[in-house]
Amino acid sequence: MIRHRINPEGRRLHRQFERLRRDYPRMGSVLFRISRPGWALIRVPVGVTFILGGFLAILPVFGLWMIPVGLLLLAVDVPWLRRPVSGAIIRLRRRADRFRQRRREKRDD
Repeated sequence: MIRHRINPEGRRLHRQFERLRRDYPRMGSVLFRISRPGWALIRVPVGVTFILGGFLAILPVFGLWMIPVGLLLLAVDVPWLRRPVSGAIIRLRRRADRFRQRRREKRDD
């Protein structure tokens, strides 16, 4: 289990990571492994590299998908990023749920 400080932002981010782990097991297991407490020396450079690589989206290997992954990695260690990242996860998950619901309704019609 991921342990953060007792602050609310850390608990909120932890809950979002747990939800991602349940909903997307493959991605969740990677997130779980890399968000362990002793991995900050790996997480921070990898997160920064992902964000910088996301700005090179014009190249074939890189893409905009790298920016949110880098922010997820950095949010584990940077306290002021926890609230916006966990809020973005919540908003995107709700938007995806509404999209799926609309698709189901259209199929049923």
